[in-house]
Amino acid sequence: MYKRLFLVFSSFLSFTLSYFKGKIVTASAAFEDKKNVLVRLFIVKRGRYNRPFLHVATMGVLGIGVVLAPFLAHTYPVFSKDTQAESFGETQQSIIVGENVFQTDISQKPRDQIIEYTVQKGDTISTIAEKFGVSQETVKWENSLTSDSITDGDVLRILPVTGLAYKVQKGDTVYTIAKKLDTEPQKIVDFPFNDFVNPETFGLVAGQMLIVPDGVKPSAQPTFRRQYVVIAQGPVSVSSAGFTWPIRGVISQFAAWYHMGIDITSPVGTPIVAAQSGRVIKAVSGVWDGGYGTNIEVDGGNGYRTLYAHMSGINVGLGQEVVAGKTVIGWVGLTGRTTGPHVHFEIRRNGSLVNPIGFLQ
Repeated sequence: MYKRLFLVFSSFLSFTLSYFKGKIVTASAAFEDKKNVLVRLFIVKRGRYNRPFLHVATMGVLGIGVVLAPFLAHTYPVFSKDTQAESFGETQQSIIVGENVFQTDISQKPRDQIIEYTVQKGDTISTIAEKFGVSQETVKWENSLTSDSITDGDVLRILPVTGLAYKVQKGDTVYTIAKKLDTEPQKIVDFPFNDFVNPETFGLVAGQMLIVPDGVKPSAQPTFRRQYVVIAQGPVSVSSAGFTWPIRGVISQFAAWYHMGIDITSPVGTPIVAAQSGRVIKAVSGVWDGGYGTNIEVDGGNGYRTLYAHMSGINVGLGQEVVAGKTVIGWVGLTGRTTGPHVHFEIRRNGSLVNPIGFLQ
């Protein structure tokens, strides 16, 4: 009897396996027949349903969170708002809310583009220029004003810096534009919101707009005479603040919010001396380094650091002690983001850039 039952079970098992094997084979064959159609469909439609899928997935996750929130709060008291309040106490606050909680403070962040300003009662070209930190000529040139006369309600275009807005023409380069508008090409390059096809060669596209810092309208150039500052070469006397000029040359660019340092032009190979005594904490050569190129940084040990960029070579090593006005740390070059030979000089006080001029004079 048991033998017969065993034979019956074995026959049933064998039939079941054969049945499912046949189904699997049939399904596989059908899939193979339709596979290419599905592949073509997915290739054609790929990317089309990405956004709906992400939206549905996000809503699904949020829905699960909403459903599970009461359960988590009940099961794990750490998620409960009331429990947190009891744990930390009502007298402890991480944020103190004052009476002016609804008062909005206007951000003073640098502007990256031209804005429009509606003239208010009492406004003058002078007060508007002072309000936006640009020259009066900048306001007049951008708005084609031939006099100081403006009227309430007039809409004026205001540049982010003193200078001009320029539409690039076919064949223009930063050098030809700078020459045409009586400014330095390095200023065009250093303005952080000017775009270039290649940041290393400063390629331009006809029709793009450039902000030209300190540019002068061609028709007004005969009335403008720029005064450059010639500085003494080290070693010279060190100021009471512990600084001296790193090189003799012409200051081609002063400090600005977008360029918190000074550029001192001099021929390639001119020696650069340490502007402060201290220890070399950075000495990199043959790299882009954010546009600094070959550069050195010196820590004075008193919260001040000095940086010298665009060098052709370095003469000191990491960790070496240098003396202000005496130690030659390197030579003027053309490395990094530069349009001509100069040293870009920065002073950092407790990590923040400051205007070097006040420490050198």
